[in-house]
Amino acid sequence: MTDTLRPAEDAAPGHPSDSPQKLKRSIGVVGGTLLTLSCVTPASTLFVVVPDLFGTLGTATALTIAIGSLLCIAVAFCYAELGTLIPSAGGEYAMVSTLAGRLTGWLVFVLSLLVVMIVPPVIAMGTADYLAPVVHLDPSLTGAAVMLLATLAGLLDLRANAWITGIFLVLEVIAAAVVAVLGFAHGHRGLDSLLSMQVADTHGHTDTVTAALVVSGLAIALFVTQGFSTAVYLSEELEHPRRDVARTVLATLAISTVIILVPVAAITLGATDLKELTGGDISSMVTAWSNTAVGTFVSLCVALAIVNAGIVMVIQNSRVLFASARDKAWPTPVNGLFSKLGRFGSPWVATLAVGVPGALFCFVDLDTLYGVTGVSVTAMYLLVAVAALLGRRDPHRHTPAWRMPLWPALPILLIVVLTYVLTQQDLGYLLWTGGITAVATLYWALYLRPRAATHWLVSLPEDTRP
Repeated sequence: MTDTLRPAEDAAPGHPSDSPQKLKRSIGVVGGTLLTLSCVTPASTLFVVVPDLFGTLGTATALTIAIGSLLCIAVAFCYAELGTLIPSAGGEYAMVSTLAGRLTGWLVFVLSLLVVMIVPPVIAMGTADYLAPVVHLDPSLTGAAVMLLATLAGLLDLRANAWITGIFLVLEVIAAAVVAVLGFAHGHRGLDSLLSMQVADTHGHTDTVTAALVVSGLAIALFVTQGFSTAVYLSEELEHPRRDVARTVLATLAISTVIILVPVAAITLGATDLKELTGGDISSMVTAWSNTAVGTFVSLCVALAIVNAGIVMVIQNSRVLFASARDKAWPTPVNGLFSKLGRFGSPWVATLAVGVPGALFCFVDLDTLYGVTGVSVTAMYLLVAVAALLGRRDPHRHTPAWRMPLWPALPILLIVVLTYVLTQQDLGYLLWTGGITAVATLYWALYLRPRAATHWLVSLPEDTRP
């Protein structure tokens, strides 16, 4: 059965010490958008994730990202409606648990935790590459240092973090703009090349990018702008969540799509040949288009963008873990630790619990987990779309919330498309994700379900309950 907006206090009447901790409402749309954009981290996505897409999709990279962005509009509509209907720091799992059942919500929680735990250290390990023009560092040690720095920043007040990440965000937008201007200024092919569907093979010969490759690449393309969901995780700290969550989600998706897609198109046009484009060495292209000083500036901006992304991802991840403890997903002692708030109002134990392991993960080879992350994001979006399809049933039909246009057509379309995208993914990645989901289901069956009256009780803050 689904626990719908059940007050956490009701689970243990007569025990004031068990009442849930409250996050502090301290940010508005601007602060929330800055933090959310920083989680999308357009520059680090452009320089770290997009080169892999160039390697497999060549000139079809911009088209694939554009298709993924169109799909993300429908996804963002689902997040905006459900995030204002159920504004919880639990994000996807709170929304899906409330609307589609507790087991489904638990599986979404596991998928989201998998994504947010793996991505930060993988991106952080790329910092050393972009500091190379100034100093040569070990990628693992540098990544670990970035994760620890992000963890320390995550212990601060959220308003302070909004300003820190806002400054870094300006620098990474400037770097993306420089890439776009230089790429368009040194164009070697026309706009029609964006639809030419060509990629270089290992010998430098031209191959055709098939429609199947584009569909397969959509899982990573969806991941490119995935961070807009951070607005939902921050909903308990937004000053007016019923209004501001939707604004933050939609504004972030629009801005991040432009910041990423425009430079990708410019790089496609500006690469001297197909082999250089497929190689995806954007830093070298920038240096060739300008000079070493400009290349170094862009690289340093990207390094800062990665640090920025690490800070916001640690903030986001700690809120998810905090919410899961408040909703009693773990044994009682663990719930007590993860739900503790520090002097700055941040969940400090949960912050350490996601940041310190992230530093350790930097010493593990995580390259293959990019594929697992793509599968996890796609599956998570699929379950959110299912929840959006169920979101207007009683008792939520008349709850104050932002409502998406074209309902129920958009959720249904998403369910069909995302299911097809999943069927086109690598079997190994599907098996990894399926195995983790199976273990999570076992934990649900053996521990959570027998304790249904006292554990996994999805709740909302008092000031947002209908």
